Amino acid sequence: MNATPQILLTNDDGILAPGLTALYEALSPVGMCTVVAPVTECSAVAHAITMRKPIRIQKSNHSFKGFGWAIDGTPADCVKFAVKKVLRSMPDLIVAGINHGANTGINTVYSGTVAGAAEGGIMNVPAFAISVASYEYDDFSTAAEFAQIIAKKILENRLPEYTFLNINVPPVPKEQIAGIRITHQGKTRYDEIFDERKDPSNNTYFWLRGERILLEHSEDSDEIAVANNYIAVTPLQCDLTNYNAMDYLRKWDISLE
Repeated sequence: MNATPQILLTNDDGILAPGLTALYEALSPVGMCTVVAPVTECSAVAHAITMRKPIRIQKSNHSFKGFGWAIDGTPADCVKFAVKKVLRSMPDLIVAGINHGANTGINTVYSGTVAGAAEGGIMNVPAFAISVASYEYDDFSTAAEFAQIIAKKILENRLPEYTFLNINVPPVPKEQIAGIRITHQGKTRYDEIFDERKDPSNNTYFWLRGERILLEHSEDSDEIAVANNYIAVTPLQCDLTNYNAMDYLRKWDISLE
């Protein structure tokens, strides 16, 4: 690791998001922070990358002591571009957040914030995503403080290879935090509804909404931990293989004959 750690910051709420500013202020004492984030909100873009249109970039000094780079692309684009064109080398740590809204359960799959950290996992660079588990709660101070704590721990101890962390902080004051819990991704899904509407020209369009359904109640799941006011720390990897199912499928004796 460098004498002064190089820390790359990104998010999916956009470079002007207050959560990103709070993250920058918390991690600047830990290392040299470089911000490369989407120019506009990119929530729920998952791990999308831009391949069929130009990627444009502009400097932004919003709330940053030096400057950040605003990318016309996704969080995954931001990390890729930062490594190849801004930093020109691998950072010591990649941090995505602080996201406004929970990234627990199935939201982990959809999240652009988690994807930013997942790019670190792919590159085998220590990384974590951090979120405040509410869209209404605007106090990022506890999440920012914990981001600094976990960043120092990761830089000191590193993470297992190709592993990144997904952290969710309950939307309560620090004194109401029950503790820290190491969790697994909870089992959830959405009961999705496509609202049919009409535009001013009487053309039909649809607006997606849905209600999240909790499918398990394990205390070790991220959903339940956050609901009980624990900070949920979930180790993730980009290998999606269900290894137990491999043995199950081998018993099928599949062939072309």
